[in-house]
Parts: sequence; C-alpha cells; structure tokens
Amino acid sequence: MSPSQRIAYQGEPGSNSHMMCQQAYTDWEAVPCASFEDAFAAVEGGDCALAMIPIDNSIAGRVSDIHHFLPASDLHIIGEHFLRIQFSLLVVPGTDPAQLRTVHSHVHALGQCRGVIRELGLTPVVAGDTAGAAREVAEAGDPTMAAISPPLAAEIYGLDVLRSDVEDEEHNTTRFVVLSREFVKAPAGNGPVVTSFIFNVRNLPAALYKALGGFATNGVNMTKLESYMVGGHFAATQFLAEVDGHPDDTPVRNALEELAFFTTEVKVLGVYPASPFRSS
Repeated sequence: MSPSQRIAYQGEPGSNSHMMCQQAYTDWEAVPCASFEDAFAAVEGGDCALAMIPIDNSIAGRVSDIHHFLPASDLHIIGEHFLRIQFSLLVVPGTDPAQLRTVHSHVHALGQCRGVIRELGLTPVVAGDTAGAAREVAEAGDPTMAAISPPLAAEIYGLDVLRSDVEDEEHNTTRFVVLSREFVKAPAGNGPVVTSFIFNVRNLPAALYKALGGFATNGVNMTKLESYMVGGHFAATQFLAEVDGHPDDTPVRNALEELAFFTTEVKVLGVYPASPFRSS
C-alpha cells in the first residue's frame, strides 16, 4: 500500500492505538512503531501519511512524551478522536483462574485495573506495551501468567478472554490526535473547531497572566494549558494551549493578536474539527 494510505502508531498490533486506527481509518494500513519517536519519524520521512498518537487520558492525564515531541516536530494536528478504553484479562487457552500468579501489562494499564488484580491476588509485572504483554503471555504458553490488554489482542495472539471490562473506571477515555506533514486547516464556519498552539512568554512580571487575558476578555474558551521547562531551566516559559474556535473567528483572532504582545513566539500546531465526543 502506498504511503498515502498508511497510518503509524506506537505499540504492537492489538494495542489501543491500533484499535483507534482501525476505527478512524478503516481502509488504511496501520503501521506499528516501537516508540513515539519512530511514529513521528515515519510521517516526517514519508513512510506514512499520518500518525495516530495518544495525547491525554481521563485517568492518567497527559502523555508526557507527546507534549515534548510536538513542539519540536514539524508535524501538524489535523484531527482528534476519543476512544473509550476497555481492558480484558487474557490467558492461555484452557487456563484455570486458580492457576494464575502474575499479570502483565503497561504500567498505566496495571494502575487502571487495580480492582481485578487485588481480587485475584495477582502480582503485577510491568511490560512495555499492553498488546506486547499479550504477545509475551501467548509466546510463554504459561497458565500462571495473564495479560491486561485490549480485546483485539486476544484475537491477534490466540488468547482466551477470562474477564472483560476489567478497568476500574467506566469513564476511562483516551484522546488521540492525528498528525500530518501538511498543515490542513479546517474551514471556518463549518462546525466546532479546536485550535492548538504553543507560545513562549516574555520574561516579564505577570507575563502569563497578561498573555492569557485576551482570551478571557474576548470570551474564548481555553480547554488546555500545559507548561514546559525549556533548555534545562526550571522556569516554565513555554506553553501548549488549546482553545475552542477558529483563528479566523474575530474573538480568537483578537485574542491571538493580544497574545503576541507578551510572547516571543506563537506557533499554531493545528486547526481541526472538534470531535463530537466533546459535546456528548
């Protein structure tokens, strides 16, 4: 399949990122990458047209690696998708639950499924990836091992689902962004839009307060504000922000103009359609 129909994701086949690719880009080839850096490079180098990258989780918070890769990359956000995270307890076929001793998964997944781990008295073992944990259990063929993984992983690696929906919280949801080399700006006046941007504040007293004041006075809703340490300094001078609205909308345009007075750099990362999940 040509690069124009390939979408990169971090993780192994059967991961939540893989599931999100299948749901959002059903006719595309989903390309697994060992790391987020590899997924970014696959798009930057032209091997894939897009990347599906998790950026926030309703329980675990921000995906910190992504918040550091985004400002430094030349990729742009062209869309967003939300995935309700569902984990299953996977075992080797024929396993008796009484045999289980350990459960393997990514550290975040283990932390989001404490209830079933405690109930079954299992020892958690950290794996690099939820789907990778399922593969490891399948390869080991050991009935004392279980994996906490997305249900798709059971299909791929030939494991049995001992229990479904073992996550502690029903609202466990991950937000993904779609990255592209091309800056594809959503049209104005065609439904809700999100604008993502980074900025560096000037080294002035109350600079951040003054920089953000324009969004308040223009009635622009800011839905995200993340700070970064830059160049090894502990002063937070760089920020990633997201607002509801399009830069061509008068309130957003005025707010961004005011922002420029108190910053040394403003870089728009993306102007893209808001997911319907936001209003659900």
